[in-house]
Parts: sequence; C-alpha cells; structure tokens
Amino acid sequence: MRNELQTDKPLIALNDNLPDTLLWNQYLEYHKNVSNEPPSWFQSPWLYTECYMYRRIHEALIQSPPISNFDVFKEEKNHAFFESQQAMIVLSSCLQEMLKNIDGLDEKRLKEEFCNLIQVSLWGNKCDLSISAGADNSQKSDPLQSVEELKKFILVNHMEKLWSLLINKKKNKTPTRLDIILDNAGFELITDLVLADFLISSELATEIHFHGKSIPWYVSDTTKHDLDWTIGQMKAANHKWMARCGVSWEGYLKKGVWIYHDHMFWTLPHEFSSMAQIAPDLYTELQKSSLIIFKGDLNYRKLTGDRMWEFTVPFHQALNNFQPAPLCSLRTLKSDTQVGLKPGQGEQVMNIDPEWMISGKYGIIQFDATS
Repeated sequence: MRNELQTDKPLIALNDNLPDTLLWNQYLEYHKNVSNEPPSWFQSPWLYTECYMYRRIHEALIQSPPISNFDVFKEEKNHAFFESQQAMIVLSSCLQEMLKNIDGLDEKRLKEEFCNLIQVSLWGNKCDLSISAGADNSQKSDPLQSVEELKKFILVNHMEKLWSLLINKKKNKTPTRLDIILDNAGFELITDLVLADFLISSELATEIHFHGKSIPWYVSDTTKHDLDWTIGQMKAANHKWMARCGVSWEGYLKKGVWIYHDHMFWTLPHEFSSMAQIAPDLYTELQKSSLIIFKGDLNYRKLTGDRMWEFTVPFHQALNNFQPAPLCSLRTLKSDTQVGLKPGQGEQVMNIDPEWMISGKYGIIQFDATS
C-alpha cells in the first residue's frame, strides 16, 4: 500500500467480507463514473483517500487472522493517556468538588461551570495523534487555567445558544437527550466524559449517547475498547477523585444513563449530508436527540463536505440539508475548511497567523438549530 500511495496508483477495491465492504466499493465505482477514470492517491479528494488508507490498514489486519482484532494504534493511545495524567487529576478533582455542591448552584454559577467545561472539551481536541503522526501530543498543563487565556482564539463562539437550549429544557422539565459524536481517545475523551458527568449531575441532560468508531481509525479515534479501557484505568487510579470518576462513569453505563453506539457509517468516506440515504437507521436515531455535539476536525470536514468554502458561507448552508437535530461542532482547526465567519475575519486571522487553519491553535463552538 505504501508503494501504491507513493507512486499515485489507482485505488483498488476492498477484498474482505466486512459489512461495509460493498458500500466502499460502490463509492469507488461512483468516483470512477464521475471522472471517467479510477481515483488515485494524488488526484482524488483528500477526505476520501485519507479514509480509504485507514480502511485498507484494517483490511490487512482482517485478512491476517491471528491479529484480526489487533489495534495497531493502541500503544500510542495508551501512552497519550498516561502522559496526560496530571491534567486528568486536575479535571477530575475539579469535577468532584463541583458535584458536591451541584444542587446548590444558582443559574449564573451553573452557566459558568457549563461554559468552562464546554471550552475544556473544545481544547481537549488539540490532542490528536493523527496530526502529530503518533508522536507525543498529550496534555500536561492545567486545562481549567487555560480556558480564559484561550478564549480569544475561539473564532465562532455559540456557547450562549447551547446554554439557552439546555437551560430552557431543564426549566420546562423536558427530558433531554444529548448525543456526543466522539473524536480522540486519551485526554480529549476524559474532557468529554467530565462534561457528560456534569450535564447529567446538573440535570441539563437526562441521558447521553456516545458515538464512537467500530474499527481503529485516524490513529487516536475512540472505539468501545478505548472507552472501557479508559474507565477501567480511571477506576484503578491511585488518586481518589480519578477513581471516583471511573466508578461513577461505569455506573452511568450500567444504568443506561450513558449509552455507547458505534455504527459503520462513521468509518465510511461519505460526508454527513448523505447519512439519511446511506445510513437511514443512524439518521433516525440522531433525530431523537435534543442536541448533537460533533467533536473534532474530521467530523467538521464531513459536516461541511470538506470543501473550500468562502469563510462567510453560513454553517447551515454548508451542512447541505444535514439536520437531524440541533447540532454543534466543537473543533480545533487542523484542516483548511471553515465557514460561518464574519466578513473579513478569516483574512484578518490569516494576516496574524498564516497557519491558522491547520495549527490547532484556533477553535470553534459552532451551533446550528433545526430549520
């Protein structure tokens, strides 16, 4: 495969018997028909070839029975988890102290805590091993101290809209289902679980559905094994607040307050606007949600079709009719697609930092309600 990639060979059909093989091969045929020639590594859309590479890696494992279930990225993911221990201790300690007084928090204080944890979950997305090629990209600083100083790097900030949606449902005593489309394991997953714990404990959500990958993907993407392993590590930690988190999180999963899903659609090359057609069961499931949070860069690329939009194109337009429920993207920018900026904003940031779209230094909390 490396030789094929280096020499711009045509992409070839998959040759395993997994449930998604037919869909992948149909997508290959579609691209052949559109361009009247087979797609190749250098000439085809980056989103497609990048996803195809990870799927080919999985094919190689599947066709080698002794290691069919082996996660080639496991060692890097585990290392990233252990290297972020100090930040995890700070975050879990803060959460447990907060939960002691959660019932006594007034609305103003509850909103402050919500906004802090949303931002921690956003910046947790910096720890992406597919961008760092598996090199150490762990979180070593205090994530809560960083929140205020990083706020100026949030280019689109719709926290107020998220808060209004959730607090109004709480006041109306409406059952609130929140779906989180996960990105990276390691520290980012911890930030997502801390946020989810806070939302349940504060009754801003009544149930939370996590959506992860069914196969190892983009080096650090979360699988069911990663989630179970992470909670097991937290339970076994020799720090009382980390261990308390692990016990609570395992309890949420056992009680069905937290529910984990994986679906093969998340590891297909399709943009999300085709979900209703390609995976109607998943689209129908997401329509039950009160709010869907999409974590990370790959999810944003698939939300917007990975196109080079004008920066001022509205987010709703770029979604191309993908609207199962109100949704929000929490993403640090690591690829050159971005919409929903104010006139001149993108150009202004580019003058300050030419690498702004790919460095992970800037982030967005970008919301779109159902039309």
